Amino acid sequence: MSVESGDKSAMDEAAVRAFLDENAIETVVCAIPDLWGRLVGKRLTRRSFERVLLEGESLNASVYLFCVDMDMEPQPGYAITDWSRGFQDCRFVPDAATLRLVPWMPGTAFALCDVVDEQTGALLELAPRTILKRQIERAAKAGLSFKCATELEFYMFEDSFAEAWEKKYEALTPTSRYRADYHVLQSTLDESFIGRARQQLLQAGVEVEFSKTEWGLGQQEINLRYAETLEMADQHILYKTWMKELAGLDGKSLTFMPKPFFEDVGSSCHVHMSLWDAADGTPKGWQDGQPANLSPVFDQFLAGLLAGSPDLMVLFAPTVNAYKRLQPESFAPTAIALGLDNRTCAYRLVGHGAGYRVENRVPGADTNPYLALAGMIAAGLEGIENGRKAPSLYDGNAYLDEALTRVPGTLGEAIACFRNSALAKSALGEEVHTHLLNFYARENAAYENGCVTDWERKRYFERI
Repeated sequence: MSVESGDKSAMDEAAVRAFLDENAIETVVCAIPDLWGRLVGKRLTRRSFERVLLEGESLNASVYLFCVDMDMEPQPGYAITDWSRGFQDCRFVPDAATLRLVPWMPGTAFALCDVVDEQTGALLELAPRTILKRQIERAAKAGLSFKCATELEFYMFEDSFAEAWEKKYEALTPTSRYRADYHVLQSTLDESFIGRARQQLLQAGVEVEFSKTEWGLGQQEINLRYAETLEMADQHILYKTWMKELAGLDGKSLTFMPKPFFEDVGSSCHVHMSLWDAADGTPKGWQDGQPANLSPVFDQFLAGLLAGSPDLMVLFAPTVNAYKRLQPESFAPTAIALGLDNRTCAYRLVGHGAGYRVENRVPGADTNPYLALAGMIAAGLEGIENGRKAPSLYDGNAYLDEALTRVPGTLGEAIACFRNSALAKSALGEEVHTHLLNFYARENAAYENGCVTDWERKRYFERI
């Protein structure tokens, strides 16, 4: 049985064994990203990892991992499996190109895995890493590749995760007492943790460039250097999980909720993307003499991105909470427009020359990077394939312009756009579209039909 998976050239047996020897590795964490953007997997002994990676033994898990809610409860409505089919196995195949040291856990390494069908060896189409790979492949056929960067923000607290749980995530103590966006003083006070985290992430192969305090109380941003598309998604998912690990080990807690407190600013995940020639590696975005220096292919890509945004909104904003971040004059977008260095628009053009790129300001910190990047590529390629023309660059305050198309205001609205989208069905394929539709609909139903909020009790308990 052949296995369709990652970069075979990276699987050099001598290099792998040397890495394990030199770092005295005893444990290797093998994990995949699930649809929520969490890492799920197993801890392998060194010898077991060698058998899996180098000798072809199977590393199995239940395919139910792609059919669960946030509490790991299996949900109905998925074609791939259910109780009647017994939640059969899938197979994890480590990608040796992702093998790296985890410096805060002695004797431990980590490898991301692709997911394949246990019977056929084919990549599981609904796995997030596969979904992104398929869009990268489509772009390559069109002669394009991308360099991307994701900018994650988070809130950090002095309370441990256990303490935050006991407090029901209320009345937590943020690491700053006042608004300290860009303040060096506050970043110095935070440096004992943030500085150590920067260095440990670097040692783990996550290419951190800088950190800064943000506008919210206790809010932080750590930026990673741009990379090829799949590598960026991989680094994003590692950074997000590992920041939680490091905070937990330090007795702190942090959250990547896009809007943890309605009275404070949200946490974004702005996604930067530039176009490149897949064959010779030359930049394809900037062209002197064109309006806004947009090359024709970049113009078409941007046109598709704007046109497809409502249909693919769930890939950028996958949770109920994500839509509470999208408020006027909050630096989170409410209108689908393209502007030149204009932070009131959903899409902002920045940079020049080889660095000319579009910033998608819609995603929050809850976004699954594999799905968000896949959605951007899918929408952009549709624009190229159909020769779309981007609208004129927006100049002004897009928050106030009622003529502009608004972003979907709730997860329910976004699901409706996704359900009926010809773009989503054709770009992702019927299997993936149907699976994701059920995934998002189940989450929305859990919110609408399965909870009573503190807001409701405060408003109605006594007075209704």
